Amino acid sequence: MSSESPEQAYLALIASSNPTDTETVTSLFDQLKSIPPSFSFLGEWVGGHFPTLGHPASELATQIKWAGKRFHSEDDVEPIVVYDEQGNRVWCEEWGRARVRKVEFHGVLSAAMVYDSRPIIDYLHYVDEDTVAGLMDSKDPDLPTGFHFYIKRYKPKM
Repeated sequence: MSSESPEQAYLALIASSNPTDTETVTSLFDQLKSIPPSFSFLGEWVGGHFPTLGHPASELATQIKWAGKRFHSEDDVEPIVVYDEQGNRVWCEEWGRARVRKVEFHGVLSAAMVYDSRPIIDYLHYVDEDTVAGLMDSKDPDLPTGFHFYIKRYKPKM
């Protein structure tokens, strides 16, 4: 039996490029802690996703060159930031804006990003001060629930 914490296991999964299944990532996600009230999302976050087998949102994230998320405040979030042709991080207006609220999911009350103009909620769990785990819940038939992603604080290269 592994003595690895859920946080360590999640970070190891991020570091691995091996495909995984949604059930494995969901089980691990459910073991992570809720986002504490003192947590600051403000600023830029780089996004990544797991190569979960067969999820259409994984393919879409690659197609649109998903770069992450940008938090201006609790009530003003750019949920989809992409890379443009020059490699700059730009907000994808097509996806609208979002806000952060506390929402219960699988029995855990934690931060969630609620999209303003799409039927999507991104549930967020704590990995460490610079890494947040995400699980997309959607009523959009083209983007079914179960897309796992993560965001890391953006630290521009000097």
